[in-house]
Amino acid sequence: MPDRCPACHTEARQSDGEVDRYCVNTDCPARLLQSLLYFSHRGVMNIDGLGEALIQQLLDRGLVRSIADLYTLTEDQLLALERVGKKSAETLLEQIERSRTAGLARLLMGLGIRFVGERTAELLAGEFGSLEAIAAASPEELERVPEVGPKVAASVLEFFANERNRALVDRLAALGLKMTAEKKQRSAELAGLTFVLTGTFPTLSRDEAKEKIEAAGGKVSGSVSKKTSYVVAGEEAGTKLAKARELGLPILDEAALLALLTGQIQAAAS
Repeated sequence: MPDRCPACHTEARQSDGEVDRYCVNTDCPARLLQSLLYFSHRGVMNIDGLGEALIQQLLDRGLVRSIADLYTLTEDQLLALERVGKKSAETLLEQIERSRTAGLARLLMGLGIRFVGERTAELLAGEFGSLEAIAAASPEELERVPEVGPKVAASVLEFFANERNRALVDRLAALGLKMTAEKKQRSAELAGLTFVLTGTFPTLSRDEAKEKIEAAGGKVSGSVSKKTSYVVAGEEAGTKLAKARELGLPILDEAALLALLTGQIQAAAS
């Protein structure tokens, strides 16, 4: 198994518990087609019209060697491609221009950082407020973000430790892409506490309960362990409730959770 990527010679990485090795360079020639397709996807930077056939032409002609090169394309370059007319060239350039303001969360997704999907990107953007702050964050700071554990934190750190990735980010910034977001204000009432939700609640959905807990500084986990601070149980709670009882963990219903959130009852020490 090679220690370096055969295409760009970046160090090849292997995650714990995984067999495959992978290249962490977003602009690796062997990865670039798929990177561009993902970057332009509707749910990411939403560059409509940038399909596989067109991207392949851009790559074959050397017009795009990096994600950032999309933002230097000209109408004349596009018109020289097969099956690209003036109207479609103008429309594509408009789409590319509009994507500059897609926002920090979407850009984070577009960079292709392993394990950073839509939800994680939104949480990171809301917590740190800028790509610069995310890139400079320590493992401990990253793991304080809800739903970001050691695996995701390590992937973010690995991405920004790569010189080529940092150069790409710097170039995207110079090209005017929006790299900031409004930081979400979080209170600290439940800071350091981990909750597990199980069952169906009378008035709150799981997502609503989770948002309330995270807004108060708490963290929501999908599994019960000795590190769990509270289990919030509704109707038809299953094995998670049984395990909580087995471990002697505090169990709340929806009313008790809301009382905890509003300060009517005191949270246990973390």
